[in-house]
Amino acid sequence: MSLPPETPLLDQVPTPDELRQLKPEQLRQLSDELRSEMIDAVSTSGGHLGSGLGVVELTVALHYVFNTPDDRLIWDVGHQCYPHKILTGRRDRIRTLRQGGGLSGFTKRSESEYDPFGAAHSSTSISAALGFAMANKMQDKPGRGIAVIGDGAMSAGMAYEAMNNAEQAGNRLVVILNDNDMSIAPPVGGLSAYLARMVSSSEYLGIRSLASRAVKKMSRRMHQGIRKAEEYTRGMVTGGTLFEELGFYYVGPIDGHNLDHLIPVLENVRDASEGPVLIHVVTKKGKGYKFAEESADKYHGVPKFDVITGEKKKSAAGPPAYQNVFGDTLAKLAETDSRICAITAAMPSGTGVDRFAKAHPERSFDVGIAEQHGVTFAAGLAAQGMRPFAAIYSTFLQRAYDQVVHDVAIQNLPVRFAIDRAGLVGADGCTHAGSFDITYLATLPNMVVMAAADEAELANMTYTAAEYDDGPIALRYPRGSGTGVAIPEVLEKLKIGKGRIMREGTKVAILSLGARLEEAKKAADTLEAKGLSTTVADLRFAKPLDEELIAKLMRTHEVVVTVEEGAIGGLGAHVLTYASDEGLTDGGLKVRTLRLPDIFIDHEAPEKQYDEAGLNAPQIVECVLKALKYNSTSVEEARA
Repeated sequence: MSLPPETPLLDQVPTPDELRQLKPEQLRQLSDELRSEMIDAVSTSGGHLGSGLGVVELTVALHYVFNTPDDRLIWDVGHQCYPHKILTGRRDRIRTLRQGGGLSGFTKRSESEYDPFGAAHSSTSISAALGFAMANKMQDKPGRGIAVIGDGAMSAGMAYEAMNNAEQAGNRLVVILNDNDMSIAPPVGGLSAYLARMVSSSEYLGIRSLASRAVKKMSRRMHQGIRKAEEYTRGMVTGGTLFEELGFYYVGPIDGHNLDHLIPVLENVRDASEGPVLIHVVTKKGKGYKFAEESADKYHGVPKFDVITGEKKKSAAGPPAYQNVFGDTLAKLAETDSRICAITAAMPSGTGVDRFAKAHPERSFDVGIAEQHGVTFAAGLAAQGMRPFAAIYSTFLQRAYDQVVHDVAIQNLPVRFAIDRAGLVGADGCTHAGSFDITYLATLPNMVVMAAADEAELANMTYTAAEYDDGPIALRYPRGSGTGVAIPEVLEKLKIGKGRIMREGTKVAILSLGARLEEAKKAADTLEAKGLSTTVADLRFAKPLDEELIAKLMRTHEVVVTVEEGAIGGLGAHVLTYASDEGLTDGGLKVRTLRLPDIFIDHEAPEKQYDEAGLNAPQIVECVLKALKYNSTSVEEARA
């Protein structure tokens, strides 16, 4: 396909099939158009900006050189997949990113054949690509597994576990290390580009292969000595000795924005018989958009913004975000308690630990994308008398469940788990929802599980956790801003396993756990208007249960409904088990549990997600009326 330079190219390449018809000299123009399209799209939808801008040229080059979708291209995490989506038949929907019914903000198998593997949690790409590569090899099918993984994601042990197991895949596995932050590469320029082309060329690899076969006929000691000499010689010039030790052939570093450098190296790797190969590519987050280049952290994930000024659309000022309440409270507590320390796994601002770190840098630890290490590190700190808070998103704490069980709970060590993003999270969808932590924590012996109904409760629970040394304790809280309640100057140390009555009634009891409390109160208002006297209790604790309070309410009310922002197996299951054990339902008591449904809820506005989940006030009311077998439109019948 040969078009005049002024002709827009992006319109002509709806899929990689058309992209591969372009001439190499046209790819620069296409990349510029792709970058502009992405900036404009994210300005209207919001989403992850800096990561995608940094891989525009790399995206173009990969689809140009490799035969996608037969060659399986896997983007680690998926923050950087927007240019990929534009080039793979989804440009017409790119402005629906992260909106209900629109494109996912991450790769998603059900969305396109060009998304062979869903990703949203970090450091999974090499393992998945190895799976694709080995499956093709065993079935004698063509096609490679190509993983694109960032330098931050390489801090997770899983990436190294995968590389250590990759040798059997041979040249069917290609790993692209996208180095955009850690500065682990030497300066990138013409010399390093030349060396990368040279060491990936078929001539060099052919000579290397011939020499390797000859060397293998020598003694084992000579063979190993010569191999090490070659590795270290290349390592001194190009880096990569670590990857060579793991069985990879290392190429790089190369400039990830220079297509004249990228294309020849990728073509060499595509055509080579040597492998598996790791290509070290150096990129810049936010490349091509000055506001994102100048403030990569602030333009990693963005709301809607003005493309010309870079100004982000601001929502009206409101209550502080939950993570900031936690961070500020913990920092204040640490002023008078030198044992308090905080651990985050690459999410300091997302968890509020950045606020703690500003006040107490010597007691703040960012372990990188290494939740497993972070939890066991916290266990070690606790065993030696510190009061560690492991502040980790609910969805990411899942990655360290064995460590929670084995290293913390079994040993009954007082690690404090600050579980952010509990419940549904809106635009990030099901991969980031905190759906399961009540279930997977409350089932563990020795564990205490609290859930904050508002920001004042979160502050009190943070203080309670700091003072609790009898074993592990968790406090969960949602994403976003609080309810606007004032945070008390003097914090309350909560009594473990005790809830509170928010309003008293006689016929219906709503037992709420966590941030659904306001919806429970609204439901009570509606039920009262229908003549149904309603009690609302904030249980505060999923474990241990306030058995005394639960038993009292079950003995004095006709209907009891539990409400939680968690999956099946959480609060409701524990309440039902207790009620069954104690025979509290033998007298005809009607018990209903409202929790997240047994599905993964896609990205949408949080209010609509909770409607789908059946956890807003109208659904609570409907549940009660159905239990009473009353028609919600018949007020007189409901009063009977």
